[in-house]
Amino acid sequence: MILKTFFSELNIIDIFSSFMVLFAVIDIIGSIPIILDLKAKNNKVESGKATLAATLVLLLFLFIGEGILNIFGVDIASFAIAGSFILLALAIEMILGVELFKGNTSDSGGASIVPIAFPLVAGAGSITTLLSLKAEYATINIVIAVLLNMMVVYLVLKSTKFIERILGKAGVAILKKVFGIILLSIAIKLFLSNTGIDINEIK
Repeated sequence: MILKTFFSELNIIDIFSSFMVLFAVIDIIGSIPIILDLKAKNNKVESGKATLAATLVLLLFLFIGEGILNIFGVDIASFAIAGSFILLALAIEMILGVELFKGNTSDSGGASIVPIAFPLVAGAGSITTLLSLKAEYATINIVIAVLLNMMVVYLVLKSTKFIERILGKAGVAILKKVFGIILLSIAIKLFLSNTGIDINEIK
């Protein structure tokens, strides 16, 4: 019965949509300059350790985040609307190149956990996004999207210098703009779907 429910909720389109949202929010490609800077300052970055820590944080929050919200009397739809504003701010950052979220890149015990795993990968934006996605997609599809993103994160951490050499600074900048526009569109859709506003009625 559990397996039947599991397979019935699997949806390739939802997995892809969730993957793209998380990929844009985590923005591991855009974080390559930060990672390179950390390495240049002789900080040891362990790709496996950072990826595992980020995965655990995201999955734990995915499953217990709703319970935490219930304690404060907040429903998923309301949190999703709040999340849409976070996504909007992140999109503005990526598109306009402004800094709205101040990150702490200080390192007191290895860059793998802080700041790479948290808050660079599993930060406020990605955690908020997870709960926002729960208002739209089945949990299993989000879990798969998280795991796929963590595979990408691991590969990027293992090959940051190679990727920068291939893309160049201009290539990284273009990617950030493109994913920023995608993220902006998703933020608008997330807001409209959870407020009950029909875009066709506005037309």
